[in-house]
Amino acid sequence: MSLEEKLDRVVERHAQLSGLLAASDGSDPQEYVKLSKEYAELTQVVDTVLALRGAREEIVGLNEILEDSDADDEMKELAQAELEELRAKEPNLEQKLKVMLLPKDDADTKNAILEIRAGTGGDEAGLFAANLFRMYQRYAENHGWKVEVMDSSDTGIGGFKEVVSSISGQDVFSRLKYESGVHRVQRVPETESSGRIHTSAATVAVLPEAEEVDIDVAEADLRVDTYRASGPGGQSVNTTDSAVRITHLPTGIVVTQQDEKSQHKNRAKAMRVLRARLYEHERQQIDAERAAARRNQVGSGDRSERIRTYNFPQGRVTDHRINLTLHKLDKILDGEALDELIDALTTEDQAAQLAEEDNIDG
Repeated sequence: MSLEEKLDRVVERHAQLSGLLAASDGSDPQEYVKLSKEYAELTQVVDTVLALRGAREEIVGLNEILEDSDADDEMKELAQAELEELRAKEPNLEQKLKVMLLPKDDADTKNAILEIRAGTGGDEAGLFAANLFRMYQRYAENHGWKVEVMDSSDTGIGGFKEVVSSISGQDVFSRLKYESGVHRVQRVPETESSGRIHTSAATVAVLPEAEEVDIDVAEADLRVDTYRASGPGGQSVNTTDSAVRITHLPTGIVVTQQDEKSQHKNRAKAMRVLRARLYEHERQQIDAERAAARRNQVGSGDRSERIRTYNFPQGRVTDHRINLTLHKLDKILDGEALDELIDALTTEDQAAQLAEEDNIDG
């Protein structure tokens, strides 16, 4: 299907939705919300379609002026200048529309569950895991998002063995989804007397937070165990069996939660994490089926895949999926320059999808 045919379909669907919304009597609120959402999304596309087609019409009109022997020189000069501007604008509008028409990831608008775990490197890996968590906290603050720690296990010296949090706000998953994988750090540990550079790692998993309507979890598929929560070193921090371990029997996925003193609250938090992991499990199965048709150029998001290196001596961060190096380590760890990496990864992913679309259309 050509681009013009796709644009015609979008304009037709937008007009159809306008009619359906106008005729709605409000008897089905869920359907009305669904149609309104689709209408709002398509309105942005239609506005761009109208801008593109308006530019093309102007180009035709300006060419007529330039070919008109009766038009004076000043008129032709103005027409020529405007024509050059529109000819530069036209391909940009076309490219923008191609990106807008790419298949949407249903999870992009969702909140996210962020899981960070210390990998190889002992205490230094735990400290790096804490650095990464602070980076995402600051990044979330910059975007007006809310971060809630759901579960954590610290190393006792300022690091994390693991930390699980939920991040809520606008389009959280679409911005953070490329962060899943192994993050590697190269630096001289504070505990290292000889000044040698050590390499350690932490794994990051970003999961779209599923709602109950996304994932239906049957009680019969769950085994729920309760036990007494414990703190660092094994000492008891609670005198009741408030900690919860939920096992999803069909998949073997296990979630534990002990941060809250209430068993009810721990179970609710554990179910949020479980739903996110089950939702991601389903997404990965679908992605695996699509993998034969398309291999994402920015990586699979596999947690075993090394995606980025943070080199402290050289003050640089390198994303290995797109071979991009930025000498802005401090700003990236402060959450300020992380968007530069995420924008580049998003652009690369869109380019890969556009190339696939062109191959299909061709």
